[in-house]
Amino acid sequence: MPVRSKDTFLVFGSPLIEQAEIDEVVASMESGWLGTGPKVAQFEKDFSAYLGDGHSAACNSCTAALHLSLVALGLQPGDEVITTPLTFCASVNAIIHAGCTPVLADVNPVTQNIDPASIREKITDRTRAILPVHFAGRSCDMDDIMAIAREFNLKVVEDCAHAIETTYKGQHAGTFGDFGCFSFYVTKNVCTGEGGMVVAKAEEDIKNVKILGLHGMSADAWKRFSDEGYKHYQVVHAGFKYNMMDIQAAIGIHQLARVEENFKRRCEIWDMYQEAFAPMPVGTPAPEEPDTRHARHLYTLMVDPVYAGIDRDQLLVRLNKENIGAGVHYLAIPEHPYYQERFGWKLEDTPQAVALGRQTISLPLSPKLTDDDVNDVITAVKECLDA
Repeated sequence: MPVRSKDTFLVFGSPLIEQAEIDEVVASMESGWLGTGPKVAQFEKDFSAYLGDGHSAACNSCTAALHLSLVALGLQPGDEVITTPLTFCASVNAIIHAGCTPVLADVNPVTQNIDPASIREKITDRTRAILPVHFAGRSCDMDDIMAIAREFNLKVVEDCAHAIETTYKGQHAGTFGDFGCFSFYVTKNVCTGEGGMVVAKAEEDIKNVKILGLHGMSADAWKRFSDEGYKHYQVVHAGFKYNMMDIQAAIGIHQLARVEENFKRRCEIWDMYQEAFAPMPVGTPAPEEPDTRHARHLYTLMVDPVYAGIDRDQLLVRLNKENIGAGVHYLAIPEHPYYQERFGWKLEDTPQAVALGRQTISLPLSPKLTDDDVNDVITAVKECLDA
């Protein structure tokens, strides 16, 4: 791997792509099978095997996965779905596009995940589902969440965009609820450029998701043109165009094969950050809870201007000038004007999420990083704070 110059911008979330992925993509192109085909089927099989439970359906994004899952649950217009305000807008938008009403429960300020006590406070006679997000790779409190779901007869769709390697008491995130939804966006721990996966325990649920994700047709598109001969299809739902391509799956097959190897490297980088930032005037991630595994997807610092001497946005600007890419995960959902105007959400409704969203900054955590890259990040943060 070429050594990066300090004069070169360090891109946040740049993926580690190796020759195996490149060769697999070329093989797909040479085969003439670019759309949904045998490599998608292999990726789905491999992903189910990695989780050790259930069945999988690949799609073109985690947003699509969330939308398909909510539609597959048969939720009706006006049904309420409780989720977290400390998430990417896709979590909320999927609820809206499914015809439901999103309801925000606040987060635990330590774990930054949805607070089960706040979920209870938000339940009404219209609540039909909970959509927990495993933020940054840390598992939500699935015992409490599933207990609430059973008590009130609610469905659960897990947003696992950050949580491919995450486990809770020995069980993979995404395998607790009715559906689990994963992301393979370019910055994710397993990437396909764009892409997502729905997992479910029941094969019938996944068959339904696959039908909904490909125009509502009763047969997979690639099977219609296989060497078994053309097969007629029937449209049984008004579905969507959410299928994954073989070119994407070609990348994902090898990314998934190295997921544990890359996880170990991110743990090494995480530990370097934790040691370096401990004495600095910033908040660092809390230790992972007992009997869980944190996927180490995002390494976030909390920048309290009173404590740090500068605010989060000032640190972002200074790091950029030092050629260090950083991210914000996330401004709380009620900060955005669309949701304020449509739902009347106020910042004081979810104070913990709003406070965290104004202080958080995410640092590079790709397995592509060298030790020199990591030390550059650490040095830049220290110099920016000292300045």
